[in-house]
Amino acid sequence: MKSQIRKVVVQVDEVHIEMGQPVSPPTRRALAMAVIHNPYAGRYSENLDELIAIGEELGGMLGERCVRALGIEPAQAQSYGKAAIVGEGGELEHAAAILHPKLGAPLRKAVEKGAALVPSSKKHGGLGTAIDVPLGHKDAAFVRSHFDAMEARVSDAPRANEIVVAVVVTDSGRPLPRVGGLQAHEIQGEDGLR
Repeated sequence: MKSQIRKVVVQVDEVHIEMGQPVSPPTRRALAMAVIHNPYAGRYSENLDELIAIGEELGGMLGERCVRALGIEPAQAQSYGKAAIVGEGGELEHAAAILHPKLGAPLRKAVEKGAALVPSSKKHGGLGTAIDVPLGHKDAAFVRSHFDAMEARVSDAPRANEIVVAVVVTDSGRPLPRVGGLQAHEIQGEDGLR
């Protein structure tokens, strides 16, 4: 294992009622977070390969944890997203190194397919900083019913030399979606857009 993981947090959000209306089946989102040591904290480095490798490792691990938490088969996953919070000893580029070059491929494997880009966000923060993990349908970016987000937060992280890395996977879209657009059953899933 390339990353030094201090803590892993997994949680499931399940909505049964929205605005007094039953949501059946309930919408479910799973969040998996790893609090890791930042090997570049406190220093500038032109090369961020160590964080890129860590991102590749965490993409699969966190995606698999989400799928297990939902109790579904990988093919049943519908949307995904990723985010990172860098402690004060790091920089935003450290989050970018984890999230962008290599985290996506193993996450896509964990959810089977994933033709669409994985939405992402990143920020600096201290202990207990929250971040919204943006969500989009895994196979078609234009499916409005799956435009969503889930808040991620670890009460004792990130410390100055840490990064919180978060992945969210869902088995549904938003509760009671009704703003039109491409429907999930209409997805062709070839170009990541439709």
